[in-house]
Amino acid sequence: MREAIDRVDEVLVKLLNQRARYAIQIGEIKGLLWLPIYSPEREKQVLRHVETMSEGPLESAAVRRLFERIIDESRRAEREAAARTT
Repeated sequence: MREAIDRVDEVLVKLLNQRARYAIQIGEIKGLLWLPIYSPEREKQVLRHVETMSEGPLESAAVRRLFERIIDESRRAEREAAARTT
């Protein structure tokens, strides 16, 4: 079971890094267009989406907390990318 968890962790890390690459691209675009990094409506939309997708055993609140952290890191990556373009 531990090896299975390790494989899942490897997939998660790869997917999180792909998500970060997209966030960096978005940050670059936002920097060029002088758009704000923080988009509260989009964040609410993402959180609603992931909460409804969870079929368990993680509760919706747990999924929400995990994605709040993922979004925080994505926003940080966007902010850094935007700063490099200005």
